[in-house]
This record gives sequence, C-alpha cells and structure tokens, in this order.
Amino acid sequence: MYHFDKPIIVTGCDIETTGLSQEKGHRIIEISLMVYKTMNGADFTKIGEWTRRINPLRSIDPGAQNVHKISIADLHGEPEWEDVAPHLIKLLNASDLLVGHNGNGFDFPFIALEIMRIGMDLPNFEVFDTMLEGRDSTGMGKVPSLQELCFAYDEEYDTSSAHAADYDTEQMMKCFFKACKWGQFRPEIFEKRHLQKTEVAA
Repeated sequence: MYHFDKPIIVTGCDIETTGLSQEKGHRIIEISLMVYKTMNGADFTKIGEWTRRINPLRSIDPGAQNVHKISIADLHGEPEWEDVAPHLIKLLNASDLLVGHNGNGFDFPFIALEIMRIGMDLPNFEVFDTMLEGRDSTGMGKVPSLQELCFAYDEEYDTSSAHAADYDTEQMMKCFFKACKWGQFRPEIFEKRHLQKTEVAA
C-alpha cells in the first residue's frame, strides 16, 4: 500500500463517437468522467461524476451506431463540442491520473485532437490504460476487452447496458480499484508520489 502526502485525483473516462477516426471528421457524441481521490492507491472515494451527450453536427456511421445505440435523433438539442469542452478541460486539469480502457489507443488521442481542433490547450495529467495493463486477466497475455476485464475481477458486465459511456466507465473503475488493491495495477504516478520512510543514521 502506498502513502501520499496529499490526495491523488483519479478520473475514469469513456467516450462514444460517430466513428473511429477524428482525422476523417468523426466527433465525440457522449463522454463520461468519474472522479475519485485516494491517499494510498488502494481506497478510493468518489468525489464527482459528469456525463454529457454532444451534438456532432454530422451523421453517425451505421457501424458505430450499432455498437452504442445512439442515433442522431437522440442528440437533437444537445450542446455542441465547443460548449462542452471548457468544462471537460477544467475537470481534466484537476486530475492527476486519467484512466481509460483502450485509452491510449482510442479515447485519449480522440479527446486530445478534439480539444486541439477548437484551439484550446491540452490539460496536463498522467494516463493509465486498463486494456494494455490488464493482460494478466486473460490467457496468453491477450489484451482484454472490458467484458473480459470485468470477468477477471468478478464484476458485472451487462451487455444490454454496455457501450454507454457512464456504464463502461463505472465498470472499468471497479476493476481498476480491485487491481490496484491487489497490487496488479501500479500506476507510475503512485510510485512517484509514494512517501517512503528514510532511515536516519545514528
């Protein structure tokens, strides 16, 4: 177990999009952040939650809609990205660690490019990808799907609720908490902030 001199703010994140490539004009249509604090890397207290749907001002690819079940009609009247991004950036700037499942491969770069697209500065925080770090939860070191990660940590994974940003974030973080408590996830920031007792020579 670690010991920190002040709380580390850990934020779980998931997004849903109109498609897979921001470079091809795809946009974020749903984002969820769940914010926790910890003093020891094992016990986490929830201090905030923020979920928003966003009008992308474009169509949604059929393949993406088939996964997340969000239609363009569902987004009528929702705020645009430029209206949502400032509050998102405020939350991210308050975070020490951002956690995502396939975060490094998809969510984090997508969010970064969308922030840059509207000319805003990127927040500064460390990241942790439960997909890349969760290889021990599957046979032969395969990177786990979120469903496989939940199975490994004995957490529910309801396929009818999956691919909603808030549901996926909550289930991912339950797995993250267990893995940290059991010493299987060791985020670098925990190592950096850990206060170690030093022996004083007599």
